[in-house]
Amino acid sequence: MRAEWFKNAGSSGAAVGALGISSRRGFLKAGAAATGGLVLGFVLPGSGRMARAADAAKPVVYAPNAFLRVAPDNSVTVIVNRLEFGQGVHTSLPMVIADELDADWSQMRAELAPAADVYKDPAFGMQITGGSGTIAHSFTQYREVGARARAMLVAAASEQWKVNPGQCRVAKGIVVGPAGQKASFGALADAAMKQPVPQTVTLKDAKQFRYIGKPMKRLDARAKSSGRQQFGLDFKPEGGKLAVAVVAHPPVFGAKVAKFDASKARAIRGVIDVLEIPVDRGGRGIAVIAEGYWPAKQGRDALVVEWDTGSVGKLDSAAQLAEFAGLAKTPGAVARQADTSKLGTAAKKISAVYEFPYLAHAPMEPINCTVDLKDDSCTLWVGSQFQTGDQLAAAKTAGLKPEQVTLHTMMAGGGFGRRAVPTSDFVVEAVNIAKACKAAGHSGPVKMIWSREDDIKGGYYRPSHLHRAEIGLDAQGNILAWDHVIVGQSIAAGTPFEGFMIKNGVDSTMVEGMGEPYDVPLNLSAHIARANVPVLWWRSVGSTHTAFVMETLIDEAAHAAGLDPVAYRKKLIDPKHARHHAALDLAVAKSGYGRKTLPKGHAWGVAVHESFGTVVAYVVEASIKDGTPHLHKATAGVHCNLAVNPLSIEAQIQGAALMALGTTLPGAAITLKDGVVEQQNFGDYTVARMNDMPQVEVHVVPSNDPPTGMGEPGLPPLAPAFANALFKLTGKRLRKLPFDLASS
Repeated sequence: MRAEWFKNAGSSGAAVGALGISSRRGFLKAGAAATGGLVLGFVLPGSGRMARAADAAKPVVYAPNAFLRVAPDNSVTVIVNRLEFGQGVHTSLPMVIADELDADWSQMRAELAPAADVYKDPAFGMQITGGSGTIAHSFTQYREVGARARAMLVAAASEQWKVNPGQCRVAKGIVVGPAGQKASFGALADAAMKQPVPQTVTLKDAKQFRYIGKPMKRLDARAKSSGRQQFGLDFKPEGGKLAVAVVAHPPVFGAKVAKFDASKARAIRGVIDVLEIPVDRGGRGIAVIAEGYWPAKQGRDALVVEWDTGSVGKLDSAAQLAEFAGLAKTPGAVARQADTSKLGTAAKKISAVYEFPYLAHAPMEPINCTVDLKDDSCTLWVGSQFQTGDQLAAAKTAGLKPEQVTLHTMMAGGGFGRRAVPTSDFVVEAVNIAKACKAAGHSGPVKMIWSREDDIKGGYYRPSHLHRAEIGLDAQGNILAWDHVIVGQSIAAGTPFEGFMIKNGVDSTMVEGMGEPYDVPLNLSAHIARANVPVLWWRSVGSTHTAFVMETLIDEAAHAAGLDPVAYRKKLIDPKHARHHAALDLAVAKSGYGRKTLPKGHAWGVAVHESFGTVVAYVVEASIKDGTPHLHKATAGVHCNLAVNPLSIEAQIQGAALMALGTTLPGAAITLKDGVVEQQNFGDYTVARMNDMPQVEVHVVPSNDPPTGMGEPGLPPLAPAFANALFKLTGKRLRKLPFDLASS
């Protein structure tokens, strides 16, 4: 999802519920957990970039049981302030604490944090998982938690043994005294609670790391691989009583119910009730509540509904593409200025139009949310990427105060941005169902479940875009002028973030990734188009299309210049971008590019791109068989600064590469006709499958600099590297996703 939405919010408090963090850090010593032991939590002074002015002068004191719990049984439980949905934070954050704590890895446990102020991202000022920010933003935060806990345990031991704390050492969860005395963390935990929290701590040098930088197996691997892990979709409250709701949504976004007949639905055994409810974008829907998912779905299938679509826009994808093409012929709002006067006299020219469709997030676990609504409280169990926003939205919908809403963060089966929505659409929908049930006299929790079809057709897509580029080169292939126009929907328009994310008519997410790291005279402008289609960040956001355009055009310029595409890139990459050079050099070296002879009919493709502070370069090997492109191997060079868990980085790159490959496959597009989404399941909306998976090798540039993001950067450069390889095989430039060799 988009980091800058929150990072650039400023001090006006434009982002809902935003609190900041300054360079000062303190800690709150909290009461013991139910089992006793040491509990630490942050005190975050509210004076950061995103803080409200009123908070700047005073620290914010948070509730107990925040980040770390050391129990008498020697277990060390780390409270993870993010959503775990496959990216590995359930392991990487405990690794960070364990290293500074000098715990034994066998002691480590992890729990997902509920919605609470203490768990707000230090940079974003709200509790959110996105922008590839977990390690980038919480690395120092969690190290300090571990270091302070360690100091308090040592202080407790030294007081007990009447020795100087400096005479004690810690290893594998044991504090050892100067005379060989030993005490486990669990034995010291209660006494450590009585120690003052040190205001300053000295963090380890990288040479002292025991876990950080080492490939560590995931703490949640056994539960997930054995089927014991509980996801939001699996949740059942104590006692087991739970109603399930499915919703008949309007076929066009924002449409309403004209009339409906629920008699056949009510006749289905297990159906409890059928209720009309508000849904997203001002629309209305019909919720069928039943004793389980199957009767609820059968009841929905039996509904007879007439929809009122007369007052809402009805998008047609073909018409939208024509509109975008027309707009792209005219300059848009200026994002970047450069002299284009040499275009007319350039010895060589490149003219290109690129097309990108809407994309669905399509996580393996569809949207779901369980709500227990009472008169004075509301409890949610949901795989939320946006706990702060979802808690506030649930409170507003239920007519309660935020502190009356408890949000339990559940494990989620993927998300890619779909579980962090500014409107909190699916959480609001679930609370509205609970409200309707309560008003109808029903009690107890209700779980809203979206089917796969609901999920694919349910909106909040990666926006469609069109690019037009005109590039002029001299006889030697040097770029003299580059005029570029982008057309597409804005993911910020109409949201609370519009005021600071759209500047001078340009949505920064639409143009991110354009230009750098190349030293080129780029004149860049953008048109924001409007459409009745809900759009949202999608893994790597604007870089999903800008990287493809940049890296295929740079490749095309290299071909026009008669130069090797790697050498041409290195010539154009500004020397200040040393990390790009390092990532590209590593991928080239490890792949054998330029040295290894490929099988007949195979070709190399290259691309490099930075997003979320991390640079990823791919060198790929591809072929075409019976008219179908095949990606055989992708070698990645990654520069993410310090690699906290190399095993997680490898998994992230592998997953991102496969997801990116999916965008190239026939059928990987969301299209609309008369306002209705034409795709509904994996039979007509293509995602990459196991048999599509190429061999992926991941190599990380060594560094001890502060870590950068990893969840999204592996996606953008894969598709352009693949396209560049296919050009070498066909002589045709691919100008749109998904690939269409026949029309290129």
